[in-house]
Parts: sequence; C-alpha cells; structure tokens
Amino acid sequence: MAAPLELSCWGGGWGLPSVHSDSLVVMAYAKFSGAPLKVNVIDNTWRGSRGDVPVLTTEDNTISQPAKILNFLRKQKYNADYELSAKQGADTLAYIALLEEKLLPAVLHTFWVESDNYFTVTKPWFASRMPFPLSLILPGRMSKGALNRILLTRGEPPLYHLREVEARIYRDAKECLNLLSNRLGTSQFFFGDMPSTLDAYVFGFLAPLYKVRFPKVQLQEHLKQLSNLCRFCDDILNSYFRLSLGAFSCVNRNEQQIDFGEVHSHDSTT
Repeated sequence: MAAPLELSCWGGGWGLPSVHSDSLVVMAYAKFSGAPLKVNVIDNTWRGSRGDVPVLTTEDNTISQPAKILNFLRKQKYNADYELSAKQGADTLAYIALLEEKLLPAVLHTFWVESDNYFTVTKPWFASRMPFPLSLILPGRMSKGALNRILLTRGEPPLYHLREVEARIYRDAKECLNLLSNRLGTSQFFFGDMPSTLDAYVFGFLAPLYKVRFPKVQLQEHLKQLSNLCRFCDDILNSYFRLSLGAFSCVNRNEQQIDFGEVHSHDSTT
C-alpha cells in the first residue's frame, strides 16, 4: 500500500477551502489530478513551521512550494496535464509566470499591505490560527515579507516609493485579469473541458480575491466585473469542493483532517 500523502495548509473561510493562494493551488491540483491527499488544516495547536506552508509530507520527503509539490505529484502519476499539447504546456508556463509577475504583487498587497484589510481581516484571521505568542509576532513578519516581495519584484527605478509602486501593481493586475478573462472566453477551463495546472494556479490566485470580504476592494471590484472569471471560480468550488467545504471551514478548532481521495471519488459523480 502506498504511503499516505499529507498536505499541511492554511484553512478556509468565506466559502473557500483555504484563504491562502499557495494552499489553494495545491488543493485544486490534487482534486484535478485525483491525488489522494490527506489535508492537515493549520490551527492554533499546530507546532510545525508556518513559513513554508503548504507542505507535502510523504514517507521519505517533506516538500514545500506549490511548483515543487505539483512536480512531485506528477512523478507519482497524478498528472492533470496529460492531455495537453506541447504548445499548451508552454502556454501554461508562460501564464503562470505572468500571474506571478503581474497579479501576485497586487494580491499580496490586498491581503498584507493595505492597512484596512490587514488590520480588520488578514491579521485577525491568521493570528487566530497561531498559538501565543506567535500570534503577536508572525502576522507582522508575514506582512513585512509580503511587502519585501512586492518591492523586490516591482520596486525597480523609477518606482522607489510605495505609493508609486501601488499604482503600478494595481494597473498591472487589472491588465492581467483582463488578459485572463479574454483567454478563458466562454470555455469552462483554460484548455477546454478538463482542468489543468493553469486552472489550479488561476483558481488559487483569484478565489481568495473574489470571496474574502475586505473593506478596501479595488482589485476585487475589477474582478467581479469579469463575469467569466467569477463563474470559473464558482464552478470549481461547486464541482470539486462542495462536499468538503463544511469540514474545511471548521479550522479554528482541533486540527482537521480531510481525505481528498475519498472526497474526490464522491465529487466525480457530480
């Protein structure tokens, strides 16, 4: 019998299985590829590192970062891209690079840098899932890490000041959303009728932006004007996560464990 695959990740809220983009990418890919993951939702009893979440643990390995986790799953024959052509595979890499360059900085800013959002939504949510005294320290470190990542990727000359960087990253993010909307068109997924790696990444980046209720909603308002991207997120939630959302949402109690293999087998009948 194969060793279990366990994914440790941030939990959910607002109708999402996770509010954390990197965790959502891996969760979605596991659903699409049929990987039988057991999910350990992090709460305030968690004793592992939170800096590398999500983390996939196997009998022999501990793997972090979505790209590395997805590569490992492919090597285990859980491949959501087996029907893609070589060109579609190349397009996948190009679009993921675009998401990380153009959309991710604005997502990070929305969650971790925009002051109203951070103090009323992001910080309380994450702090409630950390033990004392980490709950007093780690959200601030995560916010600072997000800001550093934004400035590292978008703070090149002449955009030295944060206000100038903010204007640029939101403009780039809206252009990226428009491009994704045009590319998706009326299709169910980005490469036809079956979800792939690109769909997992787009869903992971867009769903928290779409669903989490923030006081400052500049990018969220633009996304909600792109009805096909909203439908894309809703369809994935309804088709692949509908039966497990109740379990995922109960994340502020004892550690929850959900077997993706069992849930996936039910989802395939919908």
